[in-house]
Amino acid sequence: MYKWVLVVLFAVAMPLLAQANEAAPAADDPALEKRVSALAEELRCLVCQNQSLADSHADLAIDLKNQIREKLRRGQSDKEVVDYLVARYGDFVLYRPPVKATTWLLWFGPALLLVLGLGVLIIKLRQRRRILAQRPQPSVEERQRVAELLTTNEQEEQA
Repeated sequence: MYKWVLVVLFAVAMPLLAQANEAAPAADDPALEKRVSALAEELRCLVCQNQSLADSHADLAIDLKNQIREKLRRGQSDKEVVDYLVARYGDFVLYRPPVKATTWLLWFGPALLLVLGLGVLIIKLRQRRRILAQRPQPSVEERQRVAELLTTNEQEEQA
């Protein structure tokens, strides 16, 4: 009985213990917020790595969004803000990094792996076909013996 009372009290107390964070204050200027949101969508969260800054709730992402907002408020262009973040964190912060010598593997690596995998598959299939072709084929007598065994086996099953 006491266990059930504890379970009910725990279930009632859980929503009261949950804490919600306050929403980040929006700028007074809706155009500025729109620019911040657009830039945050184009930049990768360095903590989450699979989310944009706009989607992330990590402390670093919030700090970066605040930095973007402040730089835009000071009159910097979108390109200047992105260049600042790239200089500080590298091309990794961009969801669409530029094609250059340091990012070739990132851009062309998947296609290279696909071509390499298809090449290995073709080689293995040819080797398998060659091995199967080199197997000795059963002689006429062996084929006849197999046919006799099969017919005998079928007759025994029917009887």
